[in-house]
Amino acid sequence: MENLRAKSILELLALHVAIMEELRSRKVLRSANNPTGDLAEYLFCRAFGWAQADNSVKALDATSDDGTRYQIKGRRIHRRNKSRQLSSIRDLDGFDILAGVLFDDDYRVFRAALVPVAIVREQSDYIEHTNSHKFLLRDAVWDLPGVVDVTERLRNVEAN
Repeated sequence: MENLRAKSILELLALHVAIMEELRSRKVLRSANNPTGDLAEYLFCRAFGWAQADNSVKALDATSDDGTRYQIKGRRIHRRNKSRQLSSIRDLDGFDILAGVLFDDDYRVFRAALVPVAIVREQSDYIEHTNSHKFLLRDAVWDLPGVVDVTERLRNVEAN
């Protein structure tokens, strides 16, 4: 890897842009936003063969052949912020399963799970000022009945 310390701020930002564009050309990313959400969608859809929804579709990110609707969320846990709070969930009725993945500091899959919407409803807090629900992908979630650990399945996609 190049010596990043020797690069100027503008050179580093240009490198970031080039990397994001390359990931878009490889169909890993679909937006110009933080790559965490797009990477989560990419990994889950590749791992399970789900059809990715258009970016404009509200409340779901993918569907399986049997019609199951998935909301896909990712969270990067890093040394400056260990929070496991997923991004806002606006519609708890628009999906059947929450597909959640936690990434480590280097975007490697740390843990991943399929969580039935009933558990998401039960474990979420409603936030009035954003009109959304907050869900934390804590370790205890993996122990709940109906939750499926899919960590290895996503790691297999990540490795290829």
